[in-house]
Amino acid sequence: MTATVYAKIALLFVVLTALLLAIGYVVGVYFFGNPIGVMGAALAFAAIFNFASYYFSDSLVIRMSRAKIIQENESPALFRAVRNVANKAGIPMPRVGIVDSPQPNAFATGRGPNKAVVCATSSILQTLTPEELEAVIGHEIGHVVHRDVLMSSVAATMAGAISYIGNIAMWSIWFGGGNNRNRGGNPVLLILAIILVPLGATFIQLGISRGDEYNADEYGAKLTREPGALITALQKISDKAKLRPISGTAGRGPSPATASLWIVNPFRGSSLVELFSTHPSMPHRIERLKKVAREMNLYIP
Repeated sequence: MTATVYAKIALLFVVLTALLLAIGYVVGVYFFGNPIGVMGAALAFAAIFNFASYYFSDSLVIRMSRAKIIQENESPALFRAVRNVANKAGIPMPRVGIVDSPQPNAFATGRGPNKAVVCATSSILQTLTPEELEAVIGHEIGHVVHRDVLMSSVAATMAGAISYIGNIAMWSIWFGGGNNRNRGGNPVLLILAIILVPLGATFIQLGISRGDEYNADEYGAKLTREPGALITALQKISDKAKLRPISGTAGRGPSPATASLWIVNPFRGSSLVELFSTHPSMPHRIERLKKVAREMNLYIP
């Protein structure tokens, strides 16, 4: 793991821990007159879930996405693409999974190159050319190499812990809890913390997700030397996602909780405002890839 990755993880952990302690402090003062217990419980909660989500990320995501780990004879073309790209990246051959879906898409999970899983939907081979498929796999291998699963696990669990504390506090206020006349708590400050701190944590989480997508796009384009193929693949996948978004209905397909992992968000046909999206807008991604192509002295119209 590079020093840059360590630095990003450390900064992320410091910022989100500060937000967690901030809401723990305000809630602790208002409801208990002593914030130490709430702050300690919040930290312990975040630490436990950070560890669980990171260490078991591959099995959890495979289950939530309803992917099936397959052998090479079940999809030789997909295995060939994953093996070619993994060799270029200098990492061990990841496990390969298939998600049964008419929408072409792909994602990667696992806590590092030695525990990686690359999954694609069953329709991707019918939609993409071999060059486009390798470019998409290059994007997913980029997530593996950059340890994005670790980053997203920390961000998701810390943001979840912050939101959990905020929700408990809000419901307690709604039902008349927190009589703090003798505790010195400020109800206005509490309400601001309940609203703004989880919102800030969510924006950090979404910003990390979008930044990871840009970085993986660039990595995949440079690794395969096919920025044009990645652009056309993204356009095809995005068009199909708009026409046939995955419903996310419980028991019928991948969980919407996996939205940030896919190369294109598969759960809605049209994007929300980019500020609230797990992925950058497609025009922005394509423009950045065209810039990468120019840096590689490749022409893309």
